[in-house]
Amino acid sequence: MLNNIYQSLDPVAFAIGPFAVRWYGIAYVLGFVCAALVVWRVARRWRVRVDVDSLLTIMFCVIVGVILGGRLGYVLFYGDGYYLAHPVEILAFNRGGMSFHGGLIGALLSGIVAAKLTNIPYLTLADLGCIGAPLGLLFGRCANFVNGELWGAPTDAAWGVVFGGAAGAMPRHPSQLYEAFLEGIVIFAVLYLLSRMRPARPRGTFLGLFLIMYGCFRFLVEFVREPDVQLGYLWGGWLTMGQLLSVPLILVGVGVLVYAIVVKKPQQGLPEMQQSE
Repeated sequence: MLNNIYQSLDPVAFAIGPFAVRWYGIAYVLGFVCAALVVWRVARRWRVRVDVDSLLTIMFCVIVGVILGGRLGYVLFYGDGYYLAHPVEILAFNRGGMSFHGGLIGALLSGIVAAKLTNIPYLTLADLGCIGAPLGLLFGRCANFVNGELWGAPTDAAWGVVFGGAAGAMPRHPSQLYEAFLEGIVIFAVLYLLSRMRPARPRGTFLGLFLIMYGCFRFLVEFVREPDVQLGYLWGGWLTMGQLLSVPLILVGVGVLVYAIVVKKPQQGLPEMQQSE
């Protein structure tokens, strides 16, 4: 059963003396590496020039944006005033607390810098990043499951999991795995298969679809996910912060997708990369 398998998992992958490597850290590394490989692969198919230097520049900007944005997003969206009273704790990354929505905003903002440095149109770069990003979500949500955090609401379903840190020894929805499947596998499959279509979809298509799909999937899974204890349910006791933050993503995604369909700007990098092979 899932709960027996979970109870045998250790959040620490290995330790060398006092130095411990956690699965969550490994998930971050795997996510960025796999996303970089996808960006490079799709860029070649689209004939967008992404050499090694450009790829390293892109990944550096995105890593900084995701980490800073994720942390600041958690402080602003989920801190509930705690960090106003303890500002030094904002920099305590080792104590956890990252927000996907904040990380997404950070990645999109840092992408502006990366686009300037690499001479790749911003929406083309954002499209490339959105195709690889679901793999990071897949690894991250699996790591959440290993850590026994962000668990789901109580359930009597046969696949319910008992999480040691949850209140009471009751089976709960493995909402981390629901999100790993929907936000990771499903979104990646849809966007990657779409990226293989000829001709390439208009600039902004993948960003718009990513925002719409993630927002919808996150909104739905939140119904079976336990809300953050410091916030609880909002808006009359039935919406979570994750749902409130996902609604703007869906709306912005629809706007970006409509723009892509109407304007129909082609995916492109440097002019010489647009010539036929």
